[in-house]
Amino acid sequence: MDFVLGGVAACGACLFTNPLEVVKTRMQLQGELKSRGTYQIHYRNVFHAFYTIGKIDGLAGLQKGLVPGLVYQMCMNGVRLGSYAIIESLGYIHTDGRVSAAKSTVAGAVAGVVGAVMGSPIYLVKTHLQSQATSSIAVGHQYKHRGMMHALMDIHKQHGILGLWRGASAAVPRVSVGSAAQLSTFSASKELVTDLQVFSEGSWLIALSAGMISSVVVVSAMTPFDVISTRLYNQPVDHLGKGILYKGFADCFSMTLKKEGMTGLYKGLGASYFRLGPHTILSLVFLCNCISLFLVCDMTIYNLRIN
Repeated sequence: MDFVLGGVAACGACLFTNPLEVVKTRMQLQGELKSRGTYQIHYRNVFHAFYTIGKIDGLAGLQKGLVPGLVYQMCMNGVRLGSYAIIESLGYIHTDGRVSAAKSTVAGAVAGVVGAVMGSPIYLVKTHLQSQATSSIAVGHQYKHRGMMHALMDIHKQHGILGLWRGASAAVPRVSVGSAAQLSTFSASKELVTDLQVFSEGSWLIALSAGMISSVVVVSAMTPFDVISTRLYNQPVDHLGKGILYKGFADCFSMTLKKEGMTGLYKGLGASYFRLGPHTILSLVFLCNCISLFLVCDMTIYNLRIN
């Protein structure tokens, strides 16, 4: 049930934050391997990107990749949040009754890696679909998928089952860093806010405040890995399924740093926060509320049985 609740919570957040994921993906691919001033800037900032995509691709353009996005959230975050919830409930992240930063970080990273590997094929397709745009505002390599199932079948047909896991090498560090930062800081932040007694015990504002604190840490640690992950997933490949632009994670990192400088690794930082902030808050708040709702339903069913 922890896995199901974790997935449902993440899907609820995805419905609201997917447009920001589209914007983030486009901004991370803009000016790929080009020095500043040598390419046309279609998206000046988060708000301009929103306006541009909405104006040219329509409102539907802002929800591109929603279906694989929801599937990915259910798959990856269901495993990630569910695994972490089990680890936390068993007391493995506590030392002397308090949250251990080291233990919660390791637990979050492990849970994230498992979820990332399982959800990698869906994330691959999601990235391809979200980067698709009208030629006048297109950035990065443009795949011609007609939808999630068409993309999965097409990739499998051309490159086999292993082709579906292309880019997983980038997903592991991306999600492990992000997951470790998110889950460890959320647990510690929730404990801090509770100790300060700013809100009444059990208030949803505790989870909201903890999520806001957590999201700042997450976006700072995760953005460079996110940029590399997006580019590895979206790069064109040869007939053998090997990347044309990058050989792997380290090569993408060094080439981006060399061609675009440090700012290249932080492209889409604002979009990442506007997306990760609400997503972190919503998913964790939904998770807390889903668990509470489940406990209420479970108790109701138990009372009906004994009565």
